[in-house]
Amino acid sequence: MKLTDVILTTPYLDLSTIFYHEVSPTPLKNPLLVSVNPEVAQLLGLNPAHLNDKELENLLNGTLLLEGSRPYAMCYAGHQFGYYVQRLGDGRAINLGALNGWNLQLKGSGVTRYSRQGDGRAVLRSSIREYLISEAMNALGIPTSRALALISSDEKVARERWERGAIVLRLAPSWIRFGSFEYFFHTNKHKELESLADFCLQESFPQFIGSEDAYLKMFAEIVKRTAELIASWQSVGFNHGVMNTDNMSAIGITIDYGPFAFMDTFESGYICNHTDAQGRYSYDNQPRIGYWNLERLAHALSPLVTHEKLQSELEQYGNYFTNQLMQLLRAKLGLDTTQENDSDLLRALFSVMENGRIDMTPFFRTLSRYEGNRDALLALTLAPNQLNEWLERYDVRLTDNSSSVDERHRQMLRTNPKYVLKNYILQEAIDEAEGGNYTRVNDLLRIAQNPYDEHSDFERYAGVTPPQHTNLKLSCSS
Repeated sequence: MKLTDVILTTPYLDLSTIFYHEVSPTPLKNPLLVSVNPEVAQLLGLNPAHLNDKELENLLNGTLLLEGSRPYAMCYAGHQFGYYVQRLGDGRAINLGALNGWNLQLKGSGVTRYSRQGDGRAVLRSSIREYLISEAMNALGIPTSRALALISSDEKVARERWERGAIVLRLAPSWIRFGSFEYFFHTNKHKELESLADFCLQESFPQFIGSEDAYLKMFAEIVKRTAELIASWQSVGFNHGVMNTDNMSAIGITIDYGPFAFMDTFESGYICNHTDAQGRYSYDNQPRIGYWNLERLAHALSPLVTHEKLQSELEQYGNYFTNQLMQLLRAKLGLDTTQENDSDLLRALFSVMENGRIDMTPFFRTLSRYEGNRDALLALTLAPNQLNEWLERYDVRLTDNSSSVDERHRQMLRTNPKYVLKNYILQEAIDEAEGGNYTRVNDLLRIAQNPYDEHSDFERYAGVTPPQHTNLKLSCSS
């Protein structure tokens, strides 16, 4: 299918106008197509070979309106750093419509009713980061929004400095957030709250429609998906940075990539967002914040379901999180059986990584080829004695495996990525792109989508992060 054959649908606009604001994108000056993602094009039913660059550029810039499209921004509220803000909404994102079960959205496409004092724009720096990280997360098996394409421009946008304006076309099965429900609860619009819940069921949880306690079952599924999502983040050392309730997906996927990081040197209290002075969204606090955010969602749903029932489902969060994390970490260690003391072994490992200032990704990748010779692993730590002690325990634990050493290696190499898009790697692509060279962006797209493969030209990205780039902090405009 060609882009000009696409017919979008806009079922969200069947809701009352209080849910959205119909608004057209504001084009950027002299747009330039930076990158196209063939994998996502196919996901949408588009033939990458038949994508016309100029048409795609115009689509992202808002000057090409596809058949059936009625652009709109969504209204929602949210708790930002623990404080309730009564109306937020899509302040710089405009929805185009749905295709093949995906809702297309332009981020950075201009002012909407919900922009407040914002300019409705995104900069090239943040757009590159979101474009690439969504694809990296997907390739790691972590539920996420996706990205089809990215444009730059000659438009100047003021952030900490003047930067190039950009737009990324991102997509998700749903853009409904915890904060969407909060908006209608806190404004006492319970009829609209019920309409939103019905829409969410239809869009994302049709298996519960018509069943008794459908809203409760939907909430229970959101609890499970959110817990498992955050366990997945923890397993790869991912720090979201801004887990406000307006940035939490009602279908349990990762959305709204602002300041984020794949951890370099393991640091349990790592904070990737320099705005987060208190460490609310630090790496080790993510599981607790996930629960706190779900409490806010339960409160918002209380006109539809009794508090007692919602709380009962919420209390399953810890079990979902722990079970998923343990499953993922056992796989990272190549353990194919379950032992009661596995949690002790894993806690000890994270203590060893922190004390030895071990870079998480190359450590697990090196461990994936471990046969007893410890030299390569010991070279990664500043506390070799502690790591040696842990490896003694690990050697004993491996004797419980039913698989062969070769089978363990194969499974671990499919589980532990060789490449994650650390912030210093992304910054290299950003620096080149700001100078007009977009080659590295497309190189990183290929690496992001194939993180377990060998990329001989980029071997240095698989090593320990250079000390001067370790565990950087970023701004909310990143």
